[in-house]
Amino acid sequence: MTPNPQAYRPETAILQLGDAFYDPVAAADFPETRLRFRNDRAAASVGLDGLSDADWVAHFGRFQPLDGSLSEPLALRYHGHQFRVYNPDIGDGRGFLFAQLRDDRGRLMDLGTKGSGQTPWSRFGDGRLTLKGGVREVLATEMLEALGVETSRTFSLIETGEELERGDEPSPTRSAVLVRLSHGHIRIGTFQRLAYHRDEDGIRRLTAYVLQQYYGDPGDGEAGEDAAVRLLGHVVRRAARLAASYMAAGFVHGVLNSDNINVTGESFDYGPWRFAPTWDPGFTAAYFDHAGLYAFGRQPEAIHWDVMQLAVSLRLVSEAEPLIAVLEGFGEQYQPAVSEAILWRLGLNPRDPESDRALVQAVERVLRGEAASIDRFFFDGFGGVLPDSYGPAYDDLRAVLAAYQPRAGRDHPYWRGEPCSMLIDEVEAIWSAIDRDDDWSPFEAKVAAIRAMGDALAGA
Repeated sequence: MTPNPQAYRPETAILQLGDAFYDPVAAADFPETRLRFRNDRAAASVGLDGLSDADWVAHFGRFQPLDGSLSEPLALRYHGHQFRVYNPDIGDGRGFLFAQLRDDRGRLMDLGTKGSGQTPWSRFGDGRLTLKGGVREVLATEMLEALGVETSRTFSLIETGEELERGDEPSPTRSAVLVRLSHGHIRIGTFQRLAYHRDEDGIRRLTAYVLQQYYGDPGDGEAGEDAAVRLLGHVVRRAARLAASYMAAGFVHGVLNSDNINVTGESFDYGPWRFAPTWDPGFTAAYFDHAGLYAFGRQPEAIHWDVMQLAVSLRLVSEAEPLIAVLEGFGEQYQPAVSEAILWRLGLNPRDPESDRALVQAVERVLRGEAASIDRFFFDGFGGVLPDSYGPAYDDLRAVLAAYQPRAGRDHPYWRGEPCSMLIDEVEAIWSAIDRDDDWSPFEAKVAAIRAMGDALAGA
């Protein structure tokens, strides 16, 4: 069924790569399908918001193909460094690419799954997702989208009626299948797998695909002799912006492995994420990150390291020197990106690079020195004027802020309330209401509050 023929534009572009890049799979047959969340905002962008709930569940719980898109799900193949240890035995182990389509900006988008059953890459896993994990991903993606981070969008969450055993949380626990809308699922680890197998033709073909489909950079059939360098340049720019946006949002992804970095620079795949309560560079999200490899303040370094692994993979088809030159530009890309992200969250128009950099340094210095709440600070300071309750420690920052013009006012009702945060205690409370009483009202209220914040930050 095509609910909106004018907006719905199915695609099958991934098939251009050939079957060496994926494995056809079948979705699990779930005992039940109870729709818990449908993202009609995201669905409208790809012409699927008019689906009835019954059709929605048929497509995103039972995985009946969407008209004109992929005829069967595809589990994508990739490798990756996991906490800096290379692993050649991974791939889509509990998810698959379900469909491709164009959004209202003309971008190629993927509908991918999490918890949809076992694949050839499941190893010893059951291929399932806990309902708690699905709820957490909705909250993460909604919050990040509102805070201006380029992120996958949780498209659908359906409870599936199974009891799952997990070693790191109370079991048995409820199950779910999640669908995310992403600007591609090609990872740095996708390139690493090809390099591992010394597949030059595969790397050239994948490079051409990414340049054409995701960067509008076509070239000839091989995407040009400098294709690898051009691709790395695009990824460095997008990855630097991603790292900057994490910092401005106070977000800690938790597992920035090279298989979790999308070559479009879009954040995705949320496991043990956290929002930092204060500007603490050592704050970690994953309980198993004992060395703090992916701590809040180390995320730019971690993302840069992952992009280096892309460069290493592209070395199979390119000389080293131009790749190194592009990599060395990561810092030059990151600095203006973090200025832009922090100015956006403060609701200010930029001035010049030197002034903007000084503002960012002043913000970081005072937040770290005063152990201030990140969310409260950006809420109170939106528009560039700090309340009198902020004491003398903020005077230097006040002087810097005075030179800036606001890009948006504080007319939205959001500014008359309290700052919207997403700290771990609230996440656990939202889940507890669902787990204990099947009460989804705190979850629904939180999504509404996050979206109101997003509208206010955007100046809508």
